[in-house]
Amino acid sequence: MSASHIFQALDSVQLESRPIHLAIGMFDGLHLGHQSVIEAAIHSARRSGGLAGVLTFWPHPSRLFRPENPTPQIMNPDDKVAMLLELGLDFAVVHPFSEHFASMDADGFLPFVRSCLPDLHSVYVGENWRFGRGRSGDVRQLVEQGRSEEITVFSAPRVNLNGKPISSTRIRQHLIRGEMAEANELLGYSYFARGEVHPGRQLGRKFGVPTLNLDWRSELRPAFGVYAVRVGLDGSRERVEGIANFGLRPTVEAESDQPVLEVHLLGDCPWGVGDELRVEWWDFIRPEQKFDDLVSLRSQIQKDIDLLRARSSG
Repeated sequence: MSASHIFQALDSVQLESRPIHLAIGMFDGLHLGHQSVIEAAIHSARRSGGLAGVLTFWPHPSRLFRPENPTPQIMNPDDKVAMLLELGLDFAVVHPFSEHFASMDADGFLPFVRSCLPDLHSVYVGENWRFGRGRSGDVRQLVEQGRSEEITVFSAPRVNLNGKPISSTRIRQHLIRGEMAEANELLGYSYFARGEVHPGRQLGRKFGVPTLNLDWRSELRPAFGVYAVRVGLDGSRERVEGIANFGLRPTVEAESDQPVLEVHLLGDCPWGVGDELRVEWWDFIRPEQKFDDLVSLRSQIQKDIDLLRARSSG
């Protein structure tokens, strides 16, 4: 997918004239349940010679309706689009969830989408998806609208794991507790951070543990602590094992409310300032803590590295 096939609003979409098969949803985290909806649209498009696309939204509706307590998102829009590219879609639309859009009657939703996408052939949603002002529309109403618009509507059943539906809420709970194995199982891939390496204070280099500092921000903050990670250039499949600290660095920072992601590679480091990296988190080692001095911090970091090396070779 080229950059020209990523659109920031429905009314800005420009595509060649082919039948469009569209998956619709917030899709925060793009977990296994979301992937089942999207893959159905891709399969239909490939079978019929059409185009497969996604309509998603930003910001989350809670930013509008509960600004004092919004739902933190697992993914930012750029990360979501990056992963949509990997799934094999032909285009993606990240439509603004504004007051005007939120006030649209449910009866007007599908006609609005059709007016922006005249070649819309079919729509794919999760079985519990809601839409329209006050979330008044449901799948049954969407099916009725589809009949009048000559658009086929498919609703995918929720995907269960260990007897419970996979949901973004479950994943958020695991991430804030540092339960990476459980979160990754629900996601169907390794939770990741993407960002550019930027200059740090090089404190790690001074005591033999050089780190890559990533410019990464996330609404949802995983548990502060030390993680086992795999690192590679964004867009490449090659990975190098490493250890990462995500948190406020209380031993070296007097006061800070902005967490930092620092990564130390177990092998030689081929990257530096300016490189765009993808850091995949796969295990939680320990919570972040404040040490009395840098000597104690260095000793603990070495223990963390030794533990990770032992796990990797075991």
